[in-house]
Amino acid sequence: MKKRQVVVKRDKSSSTSTISSSVVRSTVRYGECQKNHAANIGGYAVDGCREFMANGEEGTVGALSCAACGCHRNFHRREEENEVVCEYSPAQ
Repeated sequence: MKKRQVVVKRDKSSSTSTISSSVVRSTVRYGECQKNHAANIGGYAVDGCREFMANGEEGTVGALSCAACGCHRNFHRREEENEVVCEYSPAQ
């Protein structure tokens, strides 16, 4: 997924504004499972699943369940990394 940000910076000493834009690349990874399997008896127990692995192809129902532990993707810790691919500032 590519996002485009436009940042407008205003210099208080002058009436001109600077416009710069950048393209940000986001990658999402799902880490270890945090589902509490003993919540109904008042305890705390996780299954030890280290990383989410999709059970099916992207866009199918199975893509949201983990092949290793069988739980939904929402139980896995979400890790998002943002990387600025390029920046552009027009010449003045």
